[in-house]
Amino acid sequence: MNTVLKHVPQNANVTDTTIASLDASDAETARRIEAVDWWNVEQSLDQQGSAMIQGLLSPQACDALSALYSRDALYRSRVVMERHGFGRGEYKYYGYPLPDLIATLRRSVYPHLVPVANRWNTLMHIDACYPAQHAEFIRRCHDAGQTRPTPLILQYAKDDYNCLHQDLYGEHVFPLQLAILLSEPGEDFTGGEFVLTEQRPRMQSRVAVMPLRKGDAVVFAVHHRPVQGTRGSYRVNMRHGVSRLLSGHRHTLGVIFHDAL
Repeated sequence: MNTVLKHVPQNANVTDTTIASLDASDAETARRIEAVDWWNVEQSLDQQGSAMIQGLLSPQACDALSALYSRDALYRSRVVMERHGFGRGEYKYYGYPLPDLIATLRRSVYPHLVPVANRWNTLMHIDACYPAQHAEFIRRCHDAGQTRPTPLILQYAKDDYNCLHQDLYGEHVFPLQLAILLSEPGEDFTGGEFVLTEQRPRMQSRVAVMPLRKGDAVVFAVHHRPVQGTRGSYRVNMRHGVSRLLSGHRHTLGVIFHDAL
């Protein structure tokens, strides 16, 4: 049985209505963030190195972000993955000032993740402590020369994929990040699963496939996370990517909390 796919054409007309829809979603997104059960998120991060959040963005916010992909003035750069050996597909980094909704995600999610980040660093004997507010952490990045914003939107078509990787952009790295699926599996695309791998010392890699729906988010470790062993905590290496799209189009929003050199 064939699945009928729908998607926003790449040359879709972007109107002021789209911008207004995104602006209207900002306050709703702030409410959704505060309604999240962050204790459960923290428990899942400690146990698995990742945590799913269902419905972090509304369908309207997802559609507005996807529709704005063609508005180049919002972005500081475009990367075609195949040119760099990253996979197939492309992504764009937002420029400052960030759209309000994305700035809200960065500012409002970060404080809920700081306790996990600081505890992890203590367990892994990493001499870095993160401030309670995101603005203060960004000042730290900018003082070190990391001044380029890192939130990005990724676009995939049939046969596109993203190789396993880590988003490390300089000395100051916040150890957790957020990805939000903006398209609906089975309607907008097939295939294209979000994949996490974990490499423990002297063991084969463990793979997790996150069953995201449109508007769902996954919080995950950027680089490594602590795991409790018989002789205390040790580090395991984490990577993430996207499997090959079988059909359709897929958009994803990536929210990275540190800025880049």
